[in-house]
Amino acid sequence: MYVSHVITRLIVGGAQENTISTVLGLHEKPGIKVDLISGPTSTTSPEGSLERTLDVVPGILHIEPNLVRQISPLREVLAYQNLKRRFKETRPDIVHTHSGKAGIIGRMAAYAAGVPCIIHGIHGPSFGPFQGAVSNKVFLTAEKMAGRITDHFVGVADAMCQQYLDAGIGTSGQYSTIYSGFDLSAFLAAKQSPELRSQYGIQPGDFVVGKIARLFELKGHDQIFDVFPEMVKKIPNIKLLLVGGGPFRERFEVQLNEMGLRDRVVFTGLVPPTEVPGLVGIMDVLVHLSQREGLPRALPQAMAAGKPVLSLNLDGAPEVCITDETGYLLMGDVPKELVQSLVSLKNDAELRNRLGEQGRVLVKKRFAVSTMVDAVEQLYRRLKETSDSFKSTKK
Repeated sequence: MYVSHVITRLIVGGAQENTISTVLGLHEKPGIKVDLISGPTSTTSPEGSLERTLDVVPGILHIEPNLVRQISPLREVLAYQNLKRRFKETRPDIVHTHSGKAGIIGRMAAYAAGVPCIIHGIHGPSFGPFQGAVSNKVFLTAEKMAGRITDHFVGVADAMCQQYLDAGIGTSGQYSTIYSGFDLSAFLAAKQSPELRSQYGIQPGDFVVGKIARLFELKGHDQIFDVFPEMVKKIPNIKLLLVGGGPFRERFEVQLNEMGLRDRVVFTGLVPPTEVPGLVGIMDVLVHLSQREGLPRALPQAMAAGKPVLSLNLDGAPEVCITDETGYLLMGDVPKELVQSLVSLKNDAELRNRLGEQGRVLVKKRFAVSTMVDAVEQLYRRLKETSDSFKSTKK
C-alpha cells in the first residue's frame, strides 16, 4: 500500500508534528510505502521549520514550491497541476491531506488524478466565529466542495468531527477520531529542574503558570494579561512562563512594562520541540486559552508531565481537560474562573498532584504515538479494502 500525505508547510506546530510522527511511524510498518509532500518552509521563519526532522528517512519528503500559505491564484493553479501530475505518475492508493490550502488543492489534485481513496485530516477548524463573515463563508464553501470528493475524515478530537458534520460536510460514517499521539517518554520523565528554573530566572519558591502557544492573535495571551494584576495580587509569588515565539512579543512586553509586571513574565522565544518537555517540567500548572484549536497538544503534553491544566471550553479541550479530574474547564466567567482556579491550585499541592496523576493515566491510554500510528494503519487498510464502495457514496 502506497500513501502520500500533503501539508501546506512544516512550521513548528501541533498539526505538523502529528503529520511527521504519522509518516515516520507508517514508514516502519511492513507493506506500507509512505511519503510527505509539503510547501516550502523557511529555516529563518519566526515560526521555525520541522523539515530536518524527516532527514532520518532520505527521500521521504518532497517539496512542492508552489504550495504556499499566501493567496496566489497562479501558484495555486501550478501547485494543483504539479500535484495532479505527481499523483498520476506515482499512483498512490491513498492521499491523506492536512491543513487548509493543502487540504483543498491536494484533494482536488488527487481526485483529478484518479486516486482510489482520499482522506482529510482535521487538526483544527478552518471555519468558525473566530474569523469574519466573508472569510468564514469562503472557507466553509471550499470545505463543502472538497468534502464531496473525500472518502474519509480523520479528526484529532470528536469535537472536530462534529463541527464538520454540523456544517453539512459528509456523513457520520465517513468520520474517525484519532487522537494526536506524541512521544510520551520525555514528558513522563519531566522534572522540576532547579537548574532550568534558574536559567530562566525562576526562583525556588515561585509558582509557575505556563502557557505554550505562538505569540499571535487568538492564542489567549490577552485574556491572561487582562487579569494578571489580580493574579499577582492573590498569588504574590506567581511567575508566568510563555513558551513560544511570534510577532506579538514586542506588544506584549510593552503592555507588561506599562503594568509594571514585566519581571513576572518569562518569554522563552521559539524553542525546538525537544526542549518543550523540560519547560513543562518546571511549570506548576498549564493554562491554555486559545480560541481556535482542534485538540491542543499542550494539554496532553502537560498532563503527561503530571501537571494540572486549565482551558477554555472550546473544540476538543473538554475531551482531556476535565473539571476536578485533570484540571479545570473554564465555562462561564472566564477571567473570574481563571483566577479562582489558579488560587485553588496554588494553595493545595495535594490537589495539584491528584489532578496531575489522573491526567497522566488518561494520556498514557490515548496519546502514545504508537496508538495513533496503529489506528491510522488500521483505518487505511479498512478503507483500501472497501475503496470501491466508498467511491459509490460520493455525491
